[in-house]
Amino acid sequence: MLMAVDIGNTQTVLGLSEGEETLGQWRLATEAHRTSDELAVVFAGLLAMRGLQLRQVDAMIVSSVVPALTRSYTDLASGVFGVPFYGVTAGMKTGLTNRYDDPGAVGADRIVNAVATGKHYGFPAVIVDIGTATTVEAVDAESNYLGGAILTGLNVALEALVARTAKLPSVDLEEAPRKVIATNTPDSLRSGFIYGYAGALDALIRRCREEMNAENTRVIATGGPAGAVVPYCEEIQEFDPDLTLKGLRILYEMNR
Repeated sequence: MLMAVDIGNTQTVLGLSEGEETLGQWRLATEAHRTSDELAVVFAGLLAMRGLQLRQVDAMIVSSVVPALTRSYTDLASGVFGVPFYGVTAGMKTGLTNRYDDPGAVGADRIVNAVATGKHYGFPAVIVDIGTATTVEAVDAESNYLGGAILTGLNVALEALVARTAKLPSVDLEEAPRKVIATNTPDSLRSGFIYGYAGALDALIRRCREEMNAENTRVIATGGPAGAVVPYCEEIQEFDPDLTLKGLRILYEMNR
C-alpha cells in the first residue's frame, strides 16, 4: 500500500492506494513542527477508520513545500514504518524537461501536477493550482515545463484584507455570490473575491496560451479552494481535486 502525501503551506493531503485503487484520502491542517511520532499517532487513527493499519504501508512518497516537515516524514517512513521514502526533488525521473532558470527552485507540487496532467489530460497544458499561493503553469507539447506565474492565494488575500481593515468582516467564499453588483458588505466581498479572482486567472491563462502559441492547449485546475472559483472561470476546462495525488502515484511508479 502506497502512502502519498502532499504537504502544502496550509493543508496536507494524504492518500492511500493499492495500484490504481484509492483506499482512503484525507485533508489535514499543516503543522510545521509535528514530529514523526505525532504523525504516526494521527495516521494510525485515520487508517483505523478505514479498517487499515500502519504496517500495511509499503512505501511513502512526499511532495513538500514545508522543509521543516520533510525530515519528520522521512523519519516516519524509516523509523516507524520501515519502508522506502521518496521525496519529490528536481533529480527525480518525471518525464519532463525542466526549462526553469533554476530547476531546483520549482516547487515540488508544481512538478507533480504537471506529471499528472501529462498522463491524464495530455500536453500542451496550462495547470492552475489554487492554494495558499496560486500557481499557473505551462507545459508545451514536447513535455517541456516552461514555468509560470505565482499570485496570492484566494483565502490568504481575504485574510489580509480583513486583518487590515476595521469594518470588513470575514466571509465564507464557498457561498456563491448572488451577483456582481452586491447590495451588502458580505456579498460585496464575495463578488469582488470570486469574480475578481476568476477574472485574474482567466487573464493569466489567456496570456499563457498566447505565449505558448499552441493549439488545443488543455487547462486544468486543482487545489483546496479551487471549487469556489472554477465555476466562474471561462478558460478552465477541467477541475481535478485529486491531481496532485495522482501525480505522486505516477512518480512513485517511475522512480521505485
